[in-house]
Amino acid sequence: MMHQQSMMVGDMLPVHSEIPVHAEEINNVGYENSGAGYAYDDLFPALPHSQPPVQRNIQLVTNKLRVGSSLHTQVFHVPYEERKLDNANTFGEGESLRTCQAITKDTGAHIEISTSKDGSLTFLITGKHSAVLEARRQILTHFQQQASKQISIPKEHHRWILGKQGQKLKELEKVTATKISVPGIADNSETITITGTKEGIEKAEHEIRVCSEEQSRKALERITVPKIYHPFIQGPYGERAAAMSAETGARIHIPPASTQSDEIVIAGEKNGVLAAKAQIEQIYDDMVKKCSTVRVEVPKSQHKYVIGARGTTIQEILKETGVSVEMPPPDSPTGTITLHGPHNKIGLALSKVCEKANSVKTATVDAPTWIHKYIIGKNGSNIKKITQDFSKVHVDITHSEDKVKIDGPPEEVERAQVELNDFVKNLLDTLTYVELSVDPKFFKHIIGKSGSNINRLKDETGVVINIIENEGNHVIRIEGSHQGVADAEKELREMVMKLENERTKEVYVDHRYIKSLIGVRGDKIKEIREKFDRVLITLPDQGQKKSPIKLRGPQEDIEKCEKHLHKILKEIAESSYVQEVPIFKQFHKFIIGKGGANLRKIRDETQTQIDLPAEGEDSDVITVRGKRENVEEAVKRIQQIHNEKANIVTEEVTIPPKYYNSLIGAGGKLIHSIMEECGGVLIKFPPADSESDKVIIKGPIEDVEKAKQQLLAHASERELTSHTAHVRAKPEHHKFLIGKNGANIKKIREQTGARIIFPTEKDEDKEAIFIIGREEQVAAARKQLEAAVAEISNVSEGEMTVAARHHRHFVARRGEVLRRIADDCGGVQISFPRQGVNSDRVVLKGPKDCIEAAKARINEIIEDLEAKVTIECVISQRHHRTVMGARGAKVKDITAEYDVQIKFPERDTAEAADVPLKNGEENAEPGANDIIRITGRPENCEAAKKALLEQVPITIDVEVPYELHRLLAGQKRRELMQTYDVHILLPPSEENSDLVKVTGTPTNVEKAKQALADKIVEMEKEKEDRILRSFELKFKVDPEYHPLVIGKGGSVITKIRTDYGVQINLPKRGEPDDDTITIQGYEDKAIQAKEAIMAIVHQLDNQFREEVDIDPRVHRRLIGLRGKNIRRIMEDYRVDIRFPKNTEDSTVIITGDEDNVLDAKDHLLNLAEEYLQDVVDRYQRPAAPSLGDFGDMLGSEGGGAAQASGGTGGTGGAGGAATGFVVTGGPWEQRAPDTASTHEFPTMPGTGRAAAAPQPSPAAWGPRR
Repeated sequence: MMHQQSMMVGDMLPVHSEIPVHAEEINNVGYENSGAGYAYDDLFPALPHSQPPVQRNIQLVTNKLRVGSSLHTQVFHVPYEERKLDNANTFGEGESLRTCQAITKDTGAHIEISTSKDGSLTFLITGKHSAVLEARRQILTHFQQQASKQISIPKEHHRWILGKQGQKLKELEKVTATKISVPGIADNSETITITGTKEGIEKAEHEIRVCSEEQSRKALERITVPKIYHPFIQGPYGERAAAMSAETGARIHIPPASTQSDEIVIAGEKNGVLAAKAQIEQIYDDMVKKCSTVRVEVPKSQHKYVIGARGTTIQEILKETGVSVEMPPPDSPTGTITLHGPHNKIGLALSKVCEKANSVKTATVDAPTWIHKYIIGKNGSNIKKITQDFSKVHVDITHSEDKVKIDGPPEEVERAQVELNDFVKNLLDTLTYVELSVDPKFFKHIIGKSGSNINRLKDETGVVINIIENEGNHVIRIEGSHQGVADAEKELREMVMKLENERTKEVYVDHRYIKSLIGVRGDKIKEIREKFDRVLITLPDQGQKKSPIKLRGPQEDIEKCEKHLHKILKEIAESSYVQEVPIFKQFHKFIIGKGGANLRKIRDETQTQIDLPAEGEDSDVITVRGKRENVEEAVKRIQQIHNEKANIVTEEVTIPPKYYNSLIGAGGKLIHSIMEECGGVLIKFPPADSESDKVIIKGPIEDVEKAKQQLLAHASERELTSHTAHVRAKPEHHKFLIGKNGANIKKIREQTGARIIFPTEKDEDKEAIFIIGREEQVAAARKQLEAAVAEISNVSEGEMTVAARHHRHFVARRGEVLRRIADDCGGVQISFPRQGVNSDRVVLKGPKDCIEAAKARINEIIEDLEAKVTIECVISQRHHRTVMGARGAKVKDITAEYDVQIKFPERDTAEAADVPLKNGEENAEPGANDIIRITGRPENCEAAKKALLEQVPITIDVEVPYELHRLLAGQKRRELMQTYDVHILLPPSEENSDLVKVTGTPTNVEKAKQALADKIVEMEKEKEDRILRSFELKFKVDPEYHPLVIGKGGSVITKIRTDYGVQINLPKRGEPDDDTITIQGYEDKAIQAKEAIMAIVHQLDNQFREEVDIDPRVHRRLIGLRGKNIRRIMEDYRVDIRFPKNTEDSTVIITGDEDNVLDAKDHLLNLAEEYLQDVVDRYQRPAAPSLGDFGDMLGSEGGGAAQASGGTGGTGGAGGAATGFVVTGGPWEQRAPDTASTHEFPTMPGTGRAAAAPQPSPAAWGPRR
């Protein structure tokens, strides 16, 4: 710092070198101020011309960079006398807060609310402008009394008040915080209703009337002027009509030339419209007097030159001559152009038309379509180069014609034609093309992967290759230089020839061998592919069992590759023989041998793979893989070791094969249980295709004997109970034998005790019915079945009379009713007369019992048809959807239950949807769309009608105390509605009503009513419980103990809350009554929670407490980042350490056991001393500048005597001479401002805060978080 200041002085002295300065004067200055020192501002004055301009520039920049805030804040009041009474009663209980939260969620604006002593409400709303306005409107609706006013506005002005899609009305409602109701289009009323506050209604009425008055001043006129005079009214480029609009303020709408309309529309203010109308009529009258018409024939190809770009030429002629040029429609066959205008200007206009028509010449250049792209060039480079000198020439290249068209001035067209001819000739001399016909299946091979083949060929030969597939023509077209085309054609022909000679063959392989064919990491298949590099080998996807290996390539190579593959696959198949050897698990260790010696020896000598089950597996099977002879040798050796080490025997038991399935059991459960029960013996049944009846049992001799006895016992039991016989019957008679719901067959089973099995769809023999059981049971059942079959098989023919009017019912829907009767009655055949035959005779063929059953069923159906009636059920259409149910479920159930047909009328779209019944609706006259028709037997129809009427929703009022509505709303209400299929509607809060409306079917409504009564009792109990839980207990605890009551991370207070089920609120430090703790809950629990807290406080009171004075400058370092250091100290010494909140207070409080507190105190003081030394070293000021630093100009006397004295000022010597050069008020003496000081940062005026308050005060709208 010293060095910098001396340099500043040294730099300043030469600047003022023109001013005569004497050493004596400087010395005198030094001596005069030696006692008090120099002022920094006197020695280093600010440059007078530097600051003001800078401030002005900063101000300008600030103004430019100022960004307007998108947030708006609005404060407004609701006086007490204008507040709604319901909200006034519930305020403070959370209702107002919930309303404000709902409005915030709806609008996005932030709302804060406060209540004055006089009961008025103050709202502060912050947010976007539109959100603030909408929030204000909703707040006034909820919290302020609403008035209503009706005003009359002409119907034709309503649309201007609504605005586009009603946006203007919505904006007006937001701004005025009102609700404005405008009658609909179909309503002829002129009355607009405004609802809101008195102030808002006045504002809204004013805006609406202003809008209406504006529309009243507007007018609309329609003038009929022949279309030929429209150009004169519009003027060239529309200038005349625009000038009239600007002059009169009216909008003039002239129909475009393409519209065949003579009507001109003028809109705007009345005076302006009348003035514009007068001017248009004046123009029309003048032109009628002096206008004449001339027609001229011009070829249609030249019309575009007369019209010009966007009609500019016609407008130009109109402007220069005052003559209108009318072109014929584009679809007109003639080329007649009509001119209208003054007599003396027609000739001039005609000349200009002819001049424009002949100003452009058209020429063509012959050029094959395939060279068009070369004429154009890349990005149009070639055609631009040709036409760059001919700015007015237009070249049209149509790819459907072998020519190029050129349009433009005659001279330029001729020159461009010559150049284009030369260019085309040059292209034809240097370029050529060839087309090759190729089978499309070769295209993908010619193109290659990602176009590799075709791109390589293009790069090598410099040609363009296109593959064309169009209407059965498959062509490869090559374009380019003669040499390049020849080379590309040669290579492509060779490629095609090679592809044509390729063959494809498929080799089918067992999917199990694919993995072996590929080898480890694909080594084997890679070797095969390298050997047959001209053959493409494609392996099937993993998991596909029937996909073959595909070979593609030359015929000879494919045959060699196929033979090689078969050879390899044969070797793989030979080495893939598998045999499983069951060896008791306790003998596996002998198979393995010491250190695996036995197993390794067998593997090496037999060249097989031997796999043993894992340690935890239940299986005892050893698997051997390899060549067949090697596998058999390995199995032989394994069995030899096993037999040597164990007393194993093999025994054969003779059991008839017909009992095998029953002995094995479902899923092999029975045989496995026998094997496990008998020490794990092996029981092997002969294969299914074997004729042997020998069952082999292998294992220890005792276990084998035990298993043998069990098998023979089971077989003997099966023999007694498995006598079998069968009876044959036609499949169509089986249903009759079984009977309805199996009644007949159950009867035979109960009487005989035999089991009877009918054939299923999977059985080949559909006639055999098997009987199983004891011999006497089977015989009895067989006798009964044979008798029943004989009776059914007695086929006879019967007939009956059915009135012709009922025939259609039986044969409709492809005879569905007859098929159902035949199925139910043993397959009887029923024949009705053919359509058109006048007969009522019906023939039935089948067993006699079946025929009788079918006749009875037909008579039942006829009786139903005869008795069938149709009745009407009147239900208002608005309830039809409810009566039908979801997807017609309810009406389907009624139809099925009562065997009727129900037909609902067509839905009238003008009717409302489901609406509950209201008073007076029952007596309303039913319409055609209200009548439901029910068809069936009379008693069924009546029952169905009653069921339908029971589905009609009704609405009843259930009395629920108003104070319980809040508890009923939400989840409880939804549960009731879902459980009882009703709708429960609570009254609006402003009605303060106890009546709750329940809508649904009568039965459901009654159930819901009873459920509501039960809920009321339940909610009353909840209310009483809530009152008990609202007991509040307040007591005082010194704020110093609050952190300890809370605990680390709130653990202590959370535990107390959980244990006693109470709410505990601790005040914030600095608040009024900040020593009061509030507990809310059951009275006994609250008292227990208080005792728990006081126990903590008493425990802390008994602890030793020590106050330590530590410099505030080191507090932050002692505490550490986020309290890390102080927490470690507290944990090490088991004490609690509290630092003061005030940054200027040095008192630190330590609490805990006395010894721990004293140890922690010593540790803190040691740390503080160490940290304080660092602070002193860091902030120690450098020595003040000496006089010697200013050179000889200050005099040798002063320079020799100058000394620094701790940087605080000079001290006088014994002789009174100056002992130092002291500067006071410098930047090094300035301290940082204290932001906590109210003296340096006083409270802003109007906040109502005391200037001397030492602590920060909370924000006006709640504490800072």
